[in-house]
Amino acid sequence: RRAGEKRTAISAQEEKAQIGLKAPNRGKSIGEEMSEEEKSSEKTLVARLEEEGDIAADYLEGLLDIADLDGDIEIGVENDRASLSIEGGELNHLVGREGEVLDSLQELTRLAVQTSTGERSRLMLDIGGFRSEKKENLTKLAEETADEVKSAGKAVKLKPMNAFERKIIHDTIQRLGLTSESEGEDPERCVVVMPN
Repeated sequence: RRAGEKRTAISAQEEKAQIGLKAPNRGKSIGEEMSEEEKSSEKTLVARLEEEGDIAADYLEGLLDIADLDGDIEIGVENDRASLSIEGGELNHLVGREGEVLDSLQELTRLAVQTSTGERSRLMLDIGGFRSEKKENLTKLAEETADEVKSAGKAVKLKPMNAFERKIIHDTIQRLGLTSESEGEDPERCVVVMPN
């Protein structure tokens, strides 16, 4: 969205709630009816996440205006989190070399939402597709590591990663039927992929 535009897209989570589908990990399969309480809870979650997204977008629009930068802000809901993406213009300096500036902006945006709502936010921010590209690369790394672990039958320790990166590795490894765990302390915390 551009500065001043209102959010019009409907999120996937809201669509699920409206047509009576159960969100992942809620205990019912797609097609089963939700109780009124579950529908209300789901709509409450969606409404809260949409509010987070709108507050975050307003905050980010203000930052872009102050820095005299152009960018379109997309708002959505992904994995029970508000998700925002800024695209367009010259925004690489808002990402940083390894994403450190993006991490800081995400944290500032979460604090702005928390200040406004009084609740902790877990929103995800992406700028210029940095996180989505990183996610693709990490998924590929996890798949390659899983193949290595399966063929060698030995655990493989990956390089240190931040929490976002480790979660992608863990989720992919779990999907592939192996186990993984994080070890160490930040900033040296890393993932170890283990054979079954």
